[in-house]
Amino acid sequence: MNKKIGILLAGVAVLALAFFGVRAYTKSKSPADTASFNQNGLSVQVDYCRPYKKDRVVFGQLVPYGKVWRTGANEATLFTVKQDVKIAGKPLKAGTYTLWTVPNADVWTIVLNRQTGQWGTKYDELQDVLRVDVPAGKTTGTVEQFKIDFAAMAGGANMVLLWENTEVKVPVTL
Repeated sequence: MNKKIGILLAGVAVLALAFFGVRAYTKSKSPADTASFNQNGLSVQVDYCRPYKKDRVVFGQLVPYGKVWRTGANEATLFTVKQDVKIAGKPLKAGTYTLWTVPNADVWTIVLNRQTGQWGTKYDELQDVLRVDVPAGKTTGTVEQFKIDFAAMAGGANMVLLWENTEVKVPVTL
């Protein structure tokens, strides 16, 4: 009986090491980051991972047009608001959601989904809380590593998504 327990414990230890080893490896390729905005009563935080371009064509190839993208790498990107807000004019209750996007050349669909805690490729459209279209623009230069940032604006902030030669601004207002 003790031998079976020892084998079981060893197996669990090997699986745990493998899990954390894979996690560390993927995080080294697309490191985790946090973007946040706290001004004038608006508190927003985005937890995501930042993949690199690495001489690839990103939008339209690596990230296909017209298909749901996890908006980063690794685990699904988390979008947290501490108060009720409007995303591009549509209401969203305070809470934590996963952030997904459907990129296209000129317009992106921003998707907020109530399911959290999943790997970034486990998307369930039935859990969508909000979908809104926003224009996509061009950057002045190439952005090597995916980045989410916030820029203050009247009544709130733009959540700015940057990668390759694309810039997408998502208004978040009270």
